[in-house]
This record gives sequence, structure tokens and C-alpha cells, in this order.
Amino acid sequence: MSITSTQQRLADAVRRGRQFWDSGPGAALWRAERACLGPHCEHRHGVLSLQLGMAPLISDMSPIRHTLEWAPSAALARQSNTLVCAPERLPLADDSLDLTVVHHLLEAVERPHQVLQEAARVTRADGRLVVFGWHPYAPAGGAPRRHQPPWQQPWRTPRRLRDWLEFVDFEIERVDYCGFRLPWRSARNRCLETFGRRYNVPLGQAYLLIARRRALPVQPITLREPKLVGAKSGAWLGLARHHPQAPTRDVASAGDPPSAWPLQEAATRRVESSRSA
Repeated sequence: MSITSTQQRLADAVRRGRQFWDSGPGAALWRAERACLGPHCEHRHGVLSLQLGMAPLISDMSPIRHTLEWAPSAALARQSNTLVCAPERLPLADDSLDLTVVHHLLEAVERPHQVLQEAARVTRADGRLVVFGWHPYAPAGGAPRRHQPPWQQPWRTPRRLRDWLEFVDFEIERVDYCGFRLPWRSARNRCLETFGRRYNVPLGQAYLLIARRRALPVQPITLREPKLVGAKSGAWLGLARHHPQAPTRDVASAGDPPSAWPLQEAATRRVESSRSA
């Protein structure tokens, strides 16, 4: 399997995907997904965002200043601010995007786990990673069929993507479902869409997964001052005091009280004076 053949298959998948999003059912689903994404992006500020997918820009309501689109080749670039590269090798630095949108691309690429890992790598710690995917258990109502181009790869549930995101230290913040449509009730699809989104019924054609980088728990360390138990002397604390030594007396005995010292000294002087005479 050469790189050229892989790029060619991806380019063909992008062309077919754009044809679907330009059709009536695709445009209706795109509007439903955009309405579902709006509350999560309207208040998210930043500098740079990226959308990986085949549909038109869906996060244009976000106040992020610069938005990049993606294309597998220069011939498929629709705007000047298009990132032309392989989706699993983005030429961006780590933690450089405030918002990364992967729009129905994991079902069209041959290495979806690498694409998701690369999208997580370039997302900032305080940013958000948004993944749109096809619901494998939704009733058919205008959505593309499984196992057919351009989304012929396996369709995965949000629970399966949760395991992939935990591998790159991301956690799911919210999962919303959209695209509640029935082919034989086309006149009531708007009411069905409102009901399904209000109660977030897991039967929509597509789901919206919002993930963020997992915050590592940090336990603060409190430094406590040592407490002294009981009263301690100054010598125990290393603060021994210096007391001058009292003068010693030769005659006074250790057993005599201090009041008897003058009498003893007078008697000693009389004895010495008599000896000298």
C-alpha cells in the first residue's frame, strides 16, 4: 500500500463527502449539527481553531479569531487558510489550538485512532476537542449508509471513543445527539428534531462529542509548625543560661546557713591574731 494510493483514496472520499453535504439531506443535517454545536462554541474565545472534515465550516459562530480548514491535497483546498496535509500528521505544534473539530472523518480514514490522537495533541489544555460521528444504531432517515463510500470504515459509538480518548488523557465532557429524521415523516422532522434535542434521545443520525484534557488531581501540602508538648526548660531547647559561680568559702562548711558566716569569719580573725602575738 503506497502513500500515493492512500492519498488518492482519501481525496476521493473527500469529494464524495462534499457531494453529500451539498445535497438536500446533507445540508439539513449540517444545519442541525450547527445548531447543536452553537451553545458550546458561542462563548469560547481563543486565537486558532481547526476543522478536519468534508463539510463546510461548522464552527463559524465561535468568537475564535482565526479558523483553519483542512484538505488532503491542494486541489481540494477551498480557501486560502486551508491546511493541506495528512490528517494523522498535522504540521502544528503541541497545544496550539483552542478548538479542534473532527467532523465525520473517523469513519472515512484508514487509521482513525491516529487521527484522533493527532487532534488531541494539538488541542490546548484549556481547549476543547469536538468529534462528530455517525450513530451506528440510528434509524435510516437521510443519513448515508454504512459500509459505503465515503464512510465505509466502522462506525463507533461514543463509548468506544471514550476508551480512545482516555489513552490520550482526554475525558468526555458531554455527548449530544442530533439529526432526528424519518423519511416517511418529512413534514414532522422539525418537531422531531426539537423533541430529540430537548431530551437528548440517543437515536439521532449523528452525535456530538465534546472532550477536554483530563486534569490531574493535585493535593496541596500544608506545612505545620512543630508544637511543644508540655513545658520544657531552656536547656532542653538549647538555650541554657550562664550563671556566674558564687565565690567559695574556705571556713564555712557546707552545712552552715549563710547567716552564720560573719561570726565564723570574726572568730577566725581572733585566732590568727593571737597566734601572731
